[in-house]
Amino acid sequence: MRRGGASVAIGCALLLASLLLASSAAAVTYAPVDQPGPALSVPQSDLDNALQCTDNLSSAGKTPVLLVPGTGGDPPQSFGWSWEPSLERLGIPWCTVTLPDHTQGDIQIAGEYVVNAIRTMYVRAGRKVSIIGHSQGGMLPRWALRFWPDTRAMVDDDIGVAASNHGTTGARLVCQLGCSPADWQQSDQAEFIKALNSYQETFPGISYTEIYTHTDEIVMPNSDSTGSSSVHGGGGEITNVAIQEVCPLDISEHLAVGTQDNTAYALAVDALSHPGPAVPANVAHSVCLDPLMPGINKVTYAADALGAAAGFAANTASAPQVTAEPPLRCYVTATC
Repeated sequence: MRRGGASVAIGCALLLASLLLASSAAAVTYAPVDQPGPALSVPQSDLDNALQCTDNLSSAGKTPVLLVPGTGGDPPQSFGWSWEPSLERLGIPWCTVTLPDHTQGDIQIAGEYVVNAIRTMYVRAGRKVSIIGHSQGGMLPRWALRFWPDTRAMVDDDIGVAASNHGTTGARLVCQLGCSPADWQQSDQAEFIKALNSYQETFPGISYTEIYTHTDEIVMPNSDSTGSSSVHGGGGEITNVAIQEVCPLDISEHLAVGTQDNTAYALAVDALSHPGPAVPANVAHSVCLDPLMPGINKVTYAADALGAAAGFAANTASAPQVTAEPPLRCYVTATC
């Protein structure tokens, strides 16, 4: 009896040891954070055609803003009726970037478009740029900053609204029968998300403002600053803030918080208006009295909002479907 028990114990120990060795062998070694980024694989003409800017990048005398859409979105639905006119009211120049497959393709490819946008804007404006992105668009610039280190010196503020910085638990169910490449990559269990947050989540010299909502039904969890959207450590200056910390009765969900919400807008503008990330205490309580950011035309609001929602729905319906997450590119693991 004792000999049999000992044999079982030894067998279990050997099995555990083999499993641990297999796990160790399968561990990924990510590229160092200071390794120069790879050459862009997307044709330069495609990269340039995807970037649309106001004419005053260099003449406005203000830091230009790159607007990055979320999954299933293009700039017209995401920003054309809300963020763009709101920034113009402040005299802030902006650019938008249109991403492949309505921002539903391989995010590693989309990252090259953001790298090119940052570099191009920096040269044309002659100064650092800031970024505002919604959902995937709030997370995606961090991929560019992580794997193309030269872009870090070109960015002032990185502002994410409902950003999928640590993925979402919702993707586990959505992708069981197949989904878009970008949806696979935004699962909280995705290899992409692990690579994105490898070694450090932020970088010195960049101000990070991560704005989220407790009612987010897409990027989950987001009940507090330990949730998906928030970032931590790494040396960048960071503010993680829920819109409900400023306006407790603001119930804007995932789509609304990134496309029209006045609280999110006010926090973003505060971040743009001074060194460092947003300071929630700077936002006046009067912001809570109007749910819509100031550039939205209230006469055409209903039609604009419905049109945007319809555009998102149509784009989502046409999304490419794959049965597994796209593999990590070699530059991510320094195997090129």
